[in-house]
Amino acid sequence: MSNQTDRTLDAIDRQLIAMLREDARLPVTSLAHAVSLSRASIHSRLARLKRDGIIAAYTLRLGAEFGQRLIRAHVMLKVTPKLARAVERDLAGMIELVALHAISGEYDMIAVVEAENVAALNDVIDRIGECEGVADTTSAILLSTKVQRGV
Repeated sequence: MSNQTDRTLDAIDRQLIAMLREDARLPVTSLAHAVSLSRASIHSRLARLKRDGIIAAYTLRLGAEFGQRLIRAHVMLKVTPKLARAVERDLAGMIELVALHAISGEYDMIAVVEAENVAALNDVIDRIGECEGVADTTSAILLSTKVQRGV
């Protein structure tokens, strides 16, 4: 099996990835037309990108109207080092968790969470703070998203 570090992406690979980040359900014919290649070439490239681990999965992005109704926050966490794995497991079990990042600096992790209203978001933040191993949290509610690309 190939490893993604064994090769570099060419301009067409990068363009395909950018297009799929915008809409993972784009038909192969649309991708082929956009990069001026045959459908067979696109199928081959996508298969290679999957095989090499560059494309792991296709995902869902919420519609703008629904997404704008959600309240999101970044919760920065200071974690007791010996309990970091337990904190990760506890947070992974929360359906409101969108992402969890290990970071450098004063805090150890940033949890990205979302909820349908302020009361629900407050509850999520409280539950994070109650996790054994979480020593301190600081939260920042996101007011608006100026640019977002698929990840």
